[in-house]
Amino acid sequence: MSIWAEAWDYISTGVNWTGEHGLTRPTFDGGWKFANDSIFALTIEHLYMSFAAVGIAALTALPLGIALGHVRRGGGLTVALSNVSRAMPTLALLTLFAASAIGFGNRAVIIAAAIFAFPPILTNAFTGMADVDADVREAALGQGLTRLQVATRVELPLAWPLIAAGLRTSASQTVATVPLAALVAGGGLGVIINTGLATQRHGEVLAGGALVAALTLAVDAGMGALQRRLTPAPLRATPLVSA
Repeated sequence: MSIWAEAWDYISTGVNWTGEHGLTRPTFDGGWKFANDSIFALTIEHLYMSFAAVGIAALTALPLGIALGHVRRGGGLTVALSNVSRAMPTLALLTLFAASAIGFGNRAVIIAAAIFAFPPILTNAFTGMADVDADVREAALGQGLTRLQVATRVELPLAWPLIAAGLRTSASQTVATVPLAALVAGGGLGVIINTGLATQRHGEVLAGGALVAALTLAVDAGMGALQRRLTPAPLRATPLVSA
């Protein structure tokens, strides 16, 4: 049987989606965890880790990028923070976390993925706010708006397409990176790839890779639709470029 046939056989087998005993398993301490033999369960776990990481990154990067972009200062700081975050290999971070109090598992993956998700959100938030036309800003101030009102009512709506593009890029990249969780006793769809490598079932490895790719494309499409829906109608015709 070819590797393609093996991959299709794995994906088309119903029990591989539902698991032999359901989506969850009890743990020794009375809790539960997602089943490692269920594609549905691993997909849910994969999405949970991805969006938890993006959420953490957004909570820190968005306020910083918006504030710095509003005052038109700190461009060098933004670039430096983004470059430092991008320069940190996720796998290296996971290895360091494993040797620290953070340890193995999903928590370490979420923290490492949040660091990876930080740069595009920060860069796009800063650029989106800083690139708002100065004449628009001055006109709003001339109408009696405070600086806070200008930032929230004028600049932020105009910057939203680029900010949303950063969130979209961050989410897609994170979903594609989270499979590394399987290397540090974490969950997600990377478990399928890791198990296939360990047992030399290369069709399972291919199937796992295909599932990760499909999930990444689905998340990107979903974020793209949300981005377009939340963008004011007059700005939808403007090309969106993610930094």
